[in-house]
Amino acid sequence: MKILVIGGAGYIGSHVARAFLDRGYEVTVFDNLQSGFRENLFVDARFVHGDIMRPEQLRAVMAEGFDGCVHLAALKSAGHSMLVPERYSEANITGTINLLNQALAAGISPVIFSSSAAIFGNPHYQPIDENHPKEPENYYGFTKLEIERILEWYDRLKGLRFAAIRYFNAAGYDTQGRVKGLELNPDNLLPIVMEVAAGLRPKLSIFGDDYPTRDGSCVRDYVHVSDLAEAHVTAFEYILKHNKSITVNLGSETGVSVFEMVERVRAITGRPILAEVTGRRAGDPAELVASSSKARELLGWVPKQSDVDTLVRSTWQNYLKFVTP
Repeated sequence: MKILVIGGAGYIGSHVARAFLDRGYEVTVFDNLQSGFRENLFVDARFVHGDIMRPEQLRAVMAEGFDGCVHLAALKSAGHSMLVPERYSEANITGTINLLNQALAAGISPVIFSSSAAIFGNPHYQPIDENHPKEPENYYGFTKLEIERILEWYDRLKGLRFAAIRYFNAAGYDTQGRVKGLELNPDNLLPIVMEVAAGLRPKLSIFGDDYPTRDGSCVRDYVHVSDLAEAHVTAFEYILKHNKSITVNLGSETGVSVFEMVERVRAITGRPILAEVTGRRAGDPAELVASSSKARELLGWVPKQSDVDTLVRSTWQNYLKFVTP
């Protein structure tokens, strides 16, 4: 079967492409390489350089015929989205509408959509399930929620089936070392700690140590990117079998604090990591932990590589090249 992975040269997208390839799919990656890397492209996948802001480019590639499409192309910085919402409107919302319209015209369904836990905002209860109130605290989260709503309408009116996969904190790298490209200007904790460990930045800022958590630092649910990638394949196959759209939360269902993560990185890498506690960031909840029971029930999805040590070791293997003897 043929699958089109849009944004497949990025961090998550390359792992998704790899997961489909490993299951025997014929994969075409469509990416503008704005945040993706050529080194994340696989020789057993076809690559098309293109942009979702160019409908004619989407039309050309989709005209080749595919059994489904994975949509991972988006701007994703929560803080940045609050400064330039117009850019996020264009890239995330308009870009997705372009993609969906061309998919409809080409008869491509289902669409597997990369959504986010950012749609929920501050938690009303833990763990966060699919029915949790959706009150995004940043414009990035708003764009993801709006896209989910658009998908629901396209499903209802045009029969376009979809899976909305809401990630919590994606982390780690392919344990076989097949994905090499590192994220540019990362916002997430683990790659930032790794940059300190590798000597690429001088220190880590820890935003607050007075939260009502077990050690005072924020607690987050980290899920290995390869586990996420596997869920894209199983969601695609579920829709093909049942002809029914689905929406699922994906997390490890285990919270890890900032201090705990930093200590594991120190222990595993053997590197000193200078960390400085600063003030809280506005909008940072004390704790975010997912319920993945729906994904477990519908997809049989169980995270297999999302333990802290695997997250740290698989990430460190990609940063070792920066460490001087």
